[in-house]
Amino acid sequence: MKAIFQNSLLVRAALRLREWYHEGAIAGFFRKVADAYPDSRFRRMWDGFCAAPICTAANSRYARIIAALRRFVEHLGDAAAQSLIYRICLAIWKPVSNFLGGGVVGRVCRFFGVRGLLLVCLAMYLPLDYFIRNFIPIAVIGSVWDECLMLAAFAYILWHTAMRRAPLQSRATPVDAYLLLFIGVGFFLMCAVSPYPSIAVAGLRAVVQYLFWFFLVTRLIEDDRDFAIFYGALLAMAIPITLHGIYQYIVAAPIPAGWVSQTEESVRTRVYSLTGSPNIMGSLLVLFAPMAAGLAYYCKKMWVKVLAIGVTGMMCLCCIFTFSKGAWGGLAVAVIVFAIFLDRRLIALMAVAGAGALLAIPSIASRITYMFTADYMEASQRAGRMVRWETGLNLLHESNSWLGFGLGRFGGAVAMQNKIIEETDTFEYFYMDNYYLKTLVEMGYLGLIFFIILLIGMILWCLRAIGRTNFNQTDRTRVLAVSMFAGMCGVLVHCYFENIFEVPYMMAYFWSMAAAILYLGYFRKRKQDPSGKR
Repeated sequence: MKAIFQNSLLVRAALRLREWYHEGAIAGFFRKVADAYPDSRFRRMWDGFCAAPICTAANSRYARIIAALRRFVEHLGDAAAQSLIYRICLAIWKPVSNFLGGGVVGRVCRFFGVRGLLLVCLAMYLPLDYFIRNFIPIAVIGSVWDECLMLAAFAYILWHTAMRRAPLQSRATPVDAYLLLFIGVGFFLMCAVSPYPSIAVAGLRAVVQYLFWFFLVTRLIEDDRDFAIFYGALLAMAIPITLHGIYQYIVAAPIPAGWVSQTEESVRTRVYSLTGSPNIMGSLLVLFAPMAAGLAYYCKKMWVKVLAIGVTGMMCLCCIFTFSKGAWGGLAVAVIVFAIFLDRRLIALMAVAGAGALLAIPSIASRITYMFTADYMEASQRAGRMVRWETGLNLLHESNSWLGFGLGRFGGAVAMQNKIIEETDTFEYFYMDNYYLKTLVEMGYLGLIFFIILLIGMILWCLRAIGRTNFNQTDRTRVLAVSMFAGMCGVLVHCYFENIFEVPYMMAYFWSMAAAILYLGYFRKRKQDPSGKR
């Protein structure tokens, strides 16, 4: 079988293309760059950039405040451990845990641990939210379950710290400051522009609530086992969603007529799975496809590599079937970022795969070429993004441009649920289809500036974390960090075309992955390569 495979026409053609590439000018150029890089000025600049230390008590007042709070919580824990109530609860809990630990559920709980279970629940945010909202008749549970999960994670971290079981190393990061600054600006804008206080509070909650997952995940991931559970659970969630999406395309799942224009009749369906939206489905796949590809570069076992490549192909194919042009652009950016760090040949592979998709699926070509027609421009100016963006900017300029129109008042889910302004022939509520512009309209130039500062700060520190990870024969952690970072870059691009961060699980996934990258770069116990190379 192996001989048949090696002598097949497909394998011989692939090997010939490989030889042609390595003999060509492009490969020669990249070899010269690789040879010059170790002694280049850019390498020295990059090493200096990545050498920036994380927050410590020696260089950060914020870290010293966090350390003081930790000592206070530990003193409370010491007092609680000596109390009669604690000893009674502990005496009751031991026989209960011994009784429950013998079953399947008990063994699963012991395997994952409390941190692992919390990380798995976070990774399963989308299917849990779908199940709770659609199959549990009590509406209030669907509204508060994610807040309860966040509170449970906070309570565990507090208790873990009070009992002196948390790592001694501080988990304070410079990204914390950017997040707290943006949250503070949001609170100021809520107070400054709040003609309807309840709507302003709801608008602020929608913007900042899920940012707190960054603080929680930086403290929930304590070791490589926690990271592996989280990374694996994310992929375990994404794979069935991908398969369901491909199934929807095969059976041509019915979609609303508004999802395609009259000139795009060749688009038979757009997949959406549990997300309910092709655009959000596409963004979800942009986030997780690089993570699946990363496993092919990280793992050494061939069957894992083959499985990871197959899953990556399915995710990319499913992303194409969403027919979300913004998601396609985000996926292209994710592939480019992934390729720059790990394997530049993927850029050529993406070009070949894109050309093949255009030839194999004519509806893709028709959807892309439609963007350059007069019909598209007319439809966009009549009821598309152009008129939406223009309406939002008009509202901004009619109010205070620096403070915005008001949180929760236009362009997002909160505004759609609270239509205070009367709709007329010239004004109606709609989603802005651009999260940055939605932030600008609701929070003004002040809010947008600090939001951009937050994103830039997060990107810079993620890059520093990537630069500090290992990439050698015994430890290829950088592959996993780059995989998550590439997907996040793709989502940030997609946010220019859709309100991606209006969806709670997308924001929770995004910021928890940023926390996981910082764990790999700054909090993980680093392994040394026997050769001494990174």
